[in-house]
Amino acid sequence: MTLLGSDSLRQALVDAVQPRRTGRVSRLVGLRLEVRGLQAAVSDAVIVTRQDGTELPAEVVALEGDSLACMPLGSLHGVRYGDTVEALGGPLPVRVGEGLLGRVLDGLGNPIDDGPPLLDLEPVSVAADPPHPLKREMVDRQLCLGVRALDTTIPCGRGQRIGIFAGSGVGKSSLLSMITRGTAAPVCVLALIGERGREVSEFIHRDLGPEGLARSVVVVATSDQPALVRIRASFTATRIAEWFRDQGNDVVLMMDSLTRFAMAQREVGLAAGEPPATRGYPPSVFSLLPRLLERAGAGERGSITGLYTVLVDGDDMNEPIADAARSILDGHIVLSRRLATAGHFPSIEVLESISRVESAITTPEQRGLARELRALMAAYREARDLVEIGAYVRGTNPLVDRAIDLRELIDAFLRQDMAEETTLEQAWGYLAALLAPAVAEGAQ
Repeated sequence: MTLLGSDSLRQALVDAVQPRRTGRVSRLVGLRLEVRGLQAAVSDAVIVTRQDGTELPAEVVALEGDSLACMPLGSLHGVRYGDTVEALGGPLPVRVGEGLLGRVLDGLGNPIDDGPPLLDLEPVSVAADPPHPLKREMVDRQLCLGVRALDTTIPCGRGQRIGIFAGSGVGKSSLLSMITRGTAAPVCVLALIGERGREVSEFIHRDLGPEGLARSVVVVATSDQPALVRIRASFTATRIAEWFRDQGNDVVLMMDSLTRFAMAQREVGLAAGEPPATRGYPPSVFSLLPRLLERAGAGERGSITGLYTVLVDGDDMNEPIADAARSILDGHIVLSRRLATAGHFPSIEVLESISRVESAITTPEQRGLARELRALMAAYREARDLVEIGAYVRGTNPLVDRAIDLRELIDAFLRQDMAEETTLEQAWGYLAALLAPAVAEGAQ
């Protein structure tokens, strides 16, 4: 066997004689970096070499004649006209494997937790196809999230995709941390997109804790990082979740937030020359959302249960991103500022929330309990004004009478401390015990 028979040596020789494909920076406007003299495809990575020798990775986002429109994956500080640009021949890969559990990564998949490097893990492309629509497993089993209000009134199925809709400061991140610690899924992948840098460390150490981090992978792209890094962080987290799913695991993928992902794509789209559409969002935003969200769900083996927070603009639940996300997802959880300011946590607006797979993952008895609870809450909401001013006459409506009697118990059931965890059996048992007296009275 000759030396040239070695595959590794042959590849090394091929790489050594491979011509370098280089171009030059021809224009820089805002976040848009134009390169001439270089051939590359959309989504390919390029490296800009500054005059001081430092390198800046970027990604091709558009083609215009003989020039490439690129977006930086770092700071543009120091980039000059004529700087050398080299094509890498494809997108930047991300490394996946069991060694990611317990790690904190940046948007490009590099560790930022002072842990060991990820050199022994498998490099893969962040691009992947969604599971085949006819080969997906059915969503037919409930997945415990560890939050009573969710597990009983808005049950989540294994492989479901559900949105958490709320304005700023009403407890989205805290609810995600409760789910991370309380869920029955063996693997959690958490993407923090566009978060304030101060909140990342607080969330990991205070909300997530060592126990939650041990079976989680956290991908972070803070608000000060380039828009392309925030977009890539979303796909990096999804690709990591897909790898664990393909090993046969049930994975919970949580992203905070989908709105900041859309805002990052708005920056990229406008910089690439797209026309603004609804509220300034270019058309690519609404085509990119399903490309990201459809990759979650049940596969041929394993599943990804996706929970995506949606930061609604001005508490408007019908703003463009919220409306588009709601049409793609399999259910929505609405968090209420009214409940949050009243100290009701988690501030879940049960009557405004819905799970589209509830009938497939719960028993008739469980659905009966959930409907009973919703009926009581709706009856009290309709009569609330009369009750509070003393104008309601007891006996007028038996359902309202029962709702008034059980109001404090229902509120206590829907409240849950962040450190408290409940199993599915406990959650349904608590609800059955809560409604048992009311059911008995209604049968008399």
